[in-house]
Amino acid sequence: MQYDAAVIGGSFAGLSAAMQLVRARRNVLMIDAGLPRNRFAKTSHGFLGQDGRSPQEIVDIGRSQLLAYPTAQIVHAEASAVAQSEQAFSIELTNGQVISAARLVLATGVKDELPQIAGLEDRWGATVLHCPYCHGYEVADRRIGVLGSGPGSIHQAALVADWGPVTLFTMGVVQPSPEDLALLAKRNVQIENVPVVELVGAAPEMEAVRLQDGRVLPLGALFLMPRTRFVSDLAMRLGCSTEDGPMGPYLKVDERKQTTIANVFAAGDVAAPMPNATLASAAGVLAGGAAHQSLIFV
Repeated sequence: MQYDAAVIGGSFAGLSAAMQLVRARRNVLMIDAGLPRNRFAKTSHGFLGQDGRSPQEIVDIGRSQLLAYPTAQIVHAEASAVAQSEQAFSIELTNGQVISAARLVLATGVKDELPQIAGLEDRWGATVLHCPYCHGYEVADRRIGVLGSGPGSIHQAALVADWGPVTLFTMGVVQPSPEDLALLAKRNVQIENVPVVELVGAAPEMEAVRLQDGRVLPLGALFLMPRTRFVSDLAMRLGCSTEDGPMGPYLKVDERKQTTIANVFAAGDVAAPMPNATLASAAGVLAGGAAHQSLIFV
């Protein structure tokens, strides 16, 4: 069967894109491996109408609503290969299927590359965080750390200070300028130059961090800006162009979420410099609508 569109990735962006297409009565296959980036977070916040729900619960509701439309199908698999012909895309799945689709929406997401610090990975999504708008309220008034990784960490430390007393750990890579130091002082941010080597306490909670010189500093939460990489290389195989963001590369798209390859659209973290559930869903709406219209206005 040839589908009007294949949506690869079944989290907030992919579901939103697929919803626009099935409501336009197009045959859509959503391909989802079931490993969203936000699976480490117990709850999602700041997403209007969904605040406090688990990311998985939001996805489950979305899948149920999508499958209420007769032209929607979902397959649990990974897309392992893709080829483009003049008329369609041929997509190979890890379950052995090969499907054809006239349009392709990539919502494959990104993967966080976490620093190799003892105890950090065990707390990721709980007390080790990256987005204060998503999780800052839940750790408010604790002693908060910001783990330095580059110039963006200074911005993050100044921002996070609205949620609690902050210490910026420079980790030997962040070198604040005089202007940076003035901003951090204004925000009452403390600076610690000795690197963090271990997170202490019963995970996923945190009581303190141990520094390289043996000192133990009380801490209840830690923010960082991890580097990200693409989960899937399908876009690279198709020749889609990328741009460099503050956390890593992302796919270059136009205002309608079309990539630099015709009839390939992208939405969510894979195509944005700033990860956010609401923005991912909104981008999916744009990508799905644009993919539909491209089937009409060729």
